Amino acid sequence: METVEEFLAHSIKLEQEAALRFGQLADAMDSCGNKEVSKLFRQLADYSRMHQADAQARAGFRDIPQMEPGDFKWPGLESPEAAAIWGTDPFIGRDLALQIALEAETGAFDWYKNVLDTTDNPEIKMLAKEFVAEESGHVAELHRWIALHKAGKPLPHEIVPF
Repeated sequence: METVEEFLAHSIKLEQEAALRFGQLADAMDSCGNKEVSKLFRQLADYSRMHQADAQARAGFRDIPQMEPGDFKWPGLESPEAAAIWGTDPFIGRDLALQIALEAETGAFDWYKNVLDTTDNPEIKMLAKEFVAEESGHVAELHRWIALHKAGKPLPHEIVPF
């Protein structure tokens, strides 16, 4: 990552794709009656939209490059926070749905952490540090939900804010 504009373009796209995919996961869980996990996925989608809006606000006075899908530097074919598309299958279980969400959030955390660790640009470093902290909260919350699920305890009705 060489410029703040490039970092923000990536961040906007990452959060946009995460919101879309988590929304699809929420719809799938909703359609099979899994309201608790659907609610979690909706909150993750909402947080992704908030992070996208934050990145867009930070980009407001900058000339953000218009990038084609192939221009993004992701570790795989998709944005690192785009949850596995097969997770939209309404017949998957709660444990697998939570694992898919954890993998997506961990992917975003790892991507932002890599940017933080490899950039020499102090402004990118500052922004990446904030995004790492946000994604770390998401990962921790998903670990908490997975632990509750494995212990046979009900998932909370209120989701702890990240």
